[in-house]
Amino acid sequence: MLKNTFFILLAGSFLLVSCDYKEKEKNLTDREKQLLEKEQLFAKKESEYQSLLKMRDSIFTKKDSVIATAIWPTEISGAWNGKVICTESNCSDYAIGDQRTDIWEFDNDSTQPIAKIINNNNLVRVYSGKFENNEIKLSFKTDSTAKKNVEMNVLLNDISANKIKGTRSVTSDGCTAKFSVELVRSTK
Repeated sequence: MLKNTFFILLAGSFLLVSCDYKEKEKNLTDREKQLLEKEQLFAKKESEYQSLLKMRDSIFTKKDSVIATAIWPTEISGAWNGKVICTESNCSDYAIGDQRTDIWEFDNDSTQPIAKIINNNNLVRVYSGKFENNEIKLSFKTDSTAKKNVEMNVLLNDISANKIKGTRSVTSDGCTAKFSVELVRSTK
């Protein structure tokens, strides 16, 4: 009888230990899963952080390069009285000989040099611009929501202290018009 009791106690303690072992194994597995999830979350955050650092660095790099090149020279910057005459046209909106006088203001926005065209104190158009090889290149294009697709390009390549000359071309829905442009430094 003592042998049976001893055997029962031994079997019972073995069952208790093995149940405890299975529970500990389950707890350990759960903790490993949680640790793996935390490691994956940390890796994702680290990746996002590195991506943000790269983006920040690229923004600063672009900003620095834009600032260095995005300014009109002092001899061009400022207001000019402009006279534009149509020299060629197959567009119904423009006739050869048409003239227009405006104020052309060479200025800079936060990203690039621009030229504002002002008529009767109203802003008519803003060209994006660049100055390279002693030439001024201006461009304007309507956005995709405009009723009429218009693209304008200005090349001013005859530049002196008080006068700038060049050409402007306008392309609009299949037709083209060309203009001579003469700018004289404003005395105002």
